[in-house]
Amino acid sequence: MKKSVMLLMACVVILSYGATAQKFNVGTYNMRNDNNKEDSIAGNGWKQRFPVIASLIAFHDFDIFGTQECMYHQLEDIKGSLQGYDFIGVGRDDGKQAGEHSAIFYKTSKFKLLKKGDFWMSAITDKPNKGWDAVLPRICSWGEFKEIKTGFTFYFFNLHMDHIGVVARAESAKLVLAKIKEMTGGKPVILTGDFNVDQTSDSYAILHTSGVLEDAYETTAIRYALNGTFNAFKTDSKTDSRIDHIFLTKQFKVSRYGILTDTWRSKRPEGANPETNGNFPKEVRMSKYVAREPSDHFPVIATVEYSK
Repeated sequence: MKKSVMLLMACVVILSYGATAQKFNVGTYNMRNDNNKEDSIAGNGWKQRFPVIASLIAFHDFDIFGTQECMYHQLEDIKGSLQGYDFIGVGRDDGKQAGEHSAIFYKTSKFKLLKKGDFWMSAITDKPNKGWDAVLPRICSWGEFKEIKTGFTFYFFNLHMDHIGVVARAESAKLVLAKIKEMTGGKPVILTGDFNVDQTSDSYAILHTSGVLEDAYETTAIRYALNGTFNAFKTDSKTDSRIDHIFLTKQFKVSRYGILTDTWRSKRPEGANPETNGNFPKEVRMSKYVAREPSDHFPVIATVEYSK
């Protein structure tokens, strides 16, 4: 009788968890800024890429995601190409719209924005400036969100660390951790971004071994990551370095993690060349195009779960 009661209680606990467990898709995507004329010359211009990026986001069903490098007009292009999303974040150059953003996009039907803000990764956090040995001003944007359906509340931080300053990256990691501890009151936290360091770096370890945050790549149940996260617009490149990360507090469980290596095709300058091959039916029409990446970084997605 006692064993039966214990078994019944265990079943109730399991069913209760299953009934209250919720999930949503988190992403991070460095979309490449629109300041490089060389990109357009090479066929990787923003006007060619952003419809592909928007389609990728819609198909993979990103619920909330951090972006890096986008200028304000790029953010507006993405927003205008997606239904039901809004974004937060300011430009790093003036705290308004000038310069690159570390913006956060979210589904307005799924999440309500409660609070938002931005800070510069520097000893002076409340105005545009360069910190430590960074060569550019670097900003972190954040929001407190409530999932409308469940009332679940969490914080989302998104950043882009300096690509040169070694000290700046380490100090930025420490600063973000300090801000999370100071601001969030122990609530669940998601941190995304282009950290410009891979999983072997000391700056990465500051976050992953902090006891506050963990890399979703390491904690996921299912992992799809056949490449690192930087591609330099080279479809035939390969790296094991992951410089774009999703970190989470322990209130979240990760059921799926993926580095999405989707590509697209554009016409060759001389025009598409028809292909013929006896190995496929004559009804099939194939042409030689140029394989391209939507950005010089691959997007990262994680399905996160929590229970209320």
